[in-house]
Parts: sequence; C-alpha cells; structure tokens
Amino acid sequence: MKKVAVILSGSGVFDGTELHEAVLTLLAIEQAGASYQCFAPNKPQLHVINHLTGEVAENETRNVLVESARIARGDIKPVTECDSADFDYLILPGGFGAAKNLCTFAVEGENSQPDEEVLAVCKAFAKAKKPAAYACISPALAVSVYDKGVRLTIGNDEDTATAINAMGASHVNCNVDEVVVDNDAKLVTTPAYMLAQNISQAHASISKMVETVLSMK
Repeated sequence: MKKVAVILSGSGVFDGTELHEAVLTLLAIEQAGASYQCFAPNKPQLHVINHLTGEVAENETRNVLVESARIARGDIKPVTECDSADFDYLILPGGFGAAKNLCTFAVEGENSQPDEEVLAVCKAFAKAKKPAAYACISPALAVSVYDKGVRLTIGNDEDTATAINAMGASHVNCNVDEVVVDNDAKLVTTPAYMLAQNISQAHASISKMVETVLSMK
C-alpha cells in the first residue's frame, strides 16, 4: 500500500489549513487505496482569526499541531517525527496557514522564509526523489524546497505569481480543475481555493492533484 505523509498548518482557512482541502485530500488518498499520516509543526500560530468576522482575535494564541489535530481526529504527529524513509509521497493542502505557519509568505511575500522543521522534511522528500503535491497557496513554500526554476502554480493571481517568480520559481497559470507537473522535481501543484468558487471545484482540483501525484514513481 502506498503511504502518504500529509503536513497540515492549523485548522481554518484564514489562519490554518483550509478544511475542505484537507478533508478532500485525505478522502482522495484513501479512495485511491493508499494510507496517510498527518503531521504539523508544534509551535504557536502566527495569529488567530475569528472566522465569523474575519478579524484577528486579540490576546488569543493557538498551537498549530493542536489545531491540526482537529482535522486529523487526533491522529497526528509533530512534523519532526516525519521520516521520509517511511513514506512514498508528501502532500500539503493549502489555506493561509501554509503561508503563515509553514512559511512567512503571507507577511513577507518574495522575502518569505520557511519554517525550518517543515523545510527539513520537505527537502528530505525532494532529495529522495519522492513525489510531492502542494495545493492552493502552499506552493509558496515549495519554492524554498526545490531548485530554481521549478514549475508550479497557485492559479492565475498576478501579484502572487510575481512574488513566487521573484523567489526563483517558474509560475504557470492553471485552471482550477487542472494541475501543473514538474517531472524533474516530481512536483504536482493545483490552485484549489486560490480559484475554486465552491467545494465541487475544490474537489475537482484536489482529486486531480492526488490522482496525478499517486501515479508518479
């Protein structure tokens, strides 16, 4: 059975993992006959967003691993325990947490810095030539993982694409139900909710991503 490591970034689109993307990813993995284990960094979130108002919740702190455990139904481990030798694939759903907690892209744009623990895991998969997939805004982290010129997508947002190109990637515009594949890097990316207008479109995006990456060897 194929084994997939999934890295989460909290719980909630505005400050953590996009929940629809996470659930759709886990479902697609299971429906493909593969297994998964979720991981997340054990550290405070950048901030907490009130998802009802969209405002920052002052004086409130949450832990990325603890919040991610909500999605994983408690079955989750610190990202430092993710050994690439134990898995065949790596997948990162999106949500602003990927750009806030896994790297600093949401705050620093083209000067984004990756979380060192997350970067170490992602680079281990890349060095081992194991296929990986990044959805939504998480390709902003992938730029730090792969060599200059890596082909990837966040959809077609011009400002975001410009920043990602400035970091050294080669952005490719992509429709919501399609993926961009860099065969040399064994990297699959898809826009998901960077473009999706509803959960059906997100499903088409995530399903295509999971199907594509699990077909790679």
